[in-house]
Amino acid sequence: MPRGRYSLHDPHDHTPLAEEHFHCAPGPSGWRYVSQLTTPSGDHIGSVDLALDELGRPIRLELHAAGWQVRGAALDGVTWVRTDPTGTDATEGNVRAHAFTGTSPAFLIATTRLLRLTPSSSATRVRLVAFTDPVLAPRTVDQSWALLKREAHGTDNGPLTVDEYQVTALDTGEQHLVHIAGDVVLAAPGIELEDLDSPPSVFP
Repeated sequence: MPRGRYSLHDPHDHTPLAEEHFHCAPGPSGWRYVSQLTTPSGDHIGSVDLALDELGRPIRLELHAAGWQVRGAALDGVTWVRTDPTGTDATEGNVRAHAFTGTSPAFLIATTRLLRLTPSSSATRVRLVAFTDPVLAPRTVDQSWALLKREAHGTDNGPLTVDEYQVTALDTGEQHLVHIAGDVVLAAPGIELEDLDSPPSVFP
């Protein structure tokens, strides 16, 4: 069960935004990721709890940020309920999309589990509902994912397989690279892996 810490920053000007303290693990039904978010000074600002089934579909999502809460799951596409900080105003949403995304590295892992790309496969289009900080506002985004290469790197714990993905935002054409080993994001725009207590999990 990998445990560690990501630092999140603005991908454009590198302003520190948050620290994400996480643990994750594959299980009999799929994969689960749980994290707590703090400001760079240490104040608690949110949390992520994401569970996937064995096909990579989100069977449960719970996000907290700035008093806002989102609960969601794959149901007729994806369905969610977003609650305001007072707890009195809840808005339900549903979009014909494949999964969710957001600022947490968990969503990058989740998308790769859903797509199951190989280096020989062509780029695959995916529609996601993104929850944007700080109020978890939903926005539908279309992306294209391609697995450019898969390389084994020697480590003290044996070979570590690293996948390099190219992600394209289909509305703007903007492209970026994401490096993933197992269920840990090694590097992506706005994301740095700072600490890792144990090696990434290896998916079957």
